[in-house]
This record gives sequence, C-alpha cells and structure tokens, in this order.
Amino acid sequence: MEQQRFTFRKNERLCSRTTIQELFTKGRSFVKYPFRVSYLPVESSDDVPIQLLISVSKKRFKRANKRNRVKRLVREAYRVNKLDAYSQLKDTNVHLAVAFVYLPSELLDFASVQKGVKKALKKLTDEVRKNEEKE
Repeated sequence: MEQQRFTFRKNERLCSRTTIQELFTKGRSFVKYPFRVSYLPVESSDDVPIQLLISVSKKRFKRANKRNRVKRLVREAYRVNKLDAYSQLKDTNVHLAVAFVYLPSELLDFASVQKGVKKALKKLTDEVRKNEEKE
C-alpha cells in the first residue's frame, strides 16, 4: 500500500497575481465559519487539484506575528485534511484556485481552525461536484 504524504509544497500554493485577481473578481464564494472561501476553476499544468491562498486581514490583526500565527494554523490544518478533498476532485478532473480568508478578529485554537477547514473543504468539494453535474 502506498504511503500518503501530508505535505504542502510550493506548487500547491497560489502565487500568480493574475490568477489571484481573477479568483476574487470572477470566482464564486461561500462562508463556512471561520472562513470565507473563494474558488475558481482554472486550467493547470500541475498535477495538484487545488492551489491555495491563505489571507488574514490586517484590519483585524494589526500585528504581523498574529497574522502569521493564524496562517500557520490554517496551513497546518489544510495540510493534514487535504487528501479527502484531493481524492474527490481527482475523480472530476477539475483544478481549482482557492482562497481561504480568515474572518474572526480573535485567534482561535487549532482544533477550531481544523474543524473549520474540514467543513470548508467538504462544502467546496460538494459545490464543485454539484456544478460538474449541471454541466
């Protein structure tokens, strides 16, 4: 049996400015507390089904160390829970650009963030599958 690796590599991160701009202008979004999730189907040459952007508001967290802490928590929760979403999206052969925007103005513990990431990924895969069935 093949060992699954829980990694978050460079090609899984959303870095392209044009793709990010398109994601926020043309993409669809929903709220699953503590995140607002925006997503957009994209053409991708990579073999990863999801490219992720994590954003934390400077208005809500003035200090950079707190923003970085939130981003680390979200990245870790995503890294551990992404394989279920990957397996469901591999079937549909869809590549997504996804942004997780952290909404609360207080720092949540890892368990709460992880629970939120799981719910957000579940809703994301459900919406993508629903949109695929329509087409």
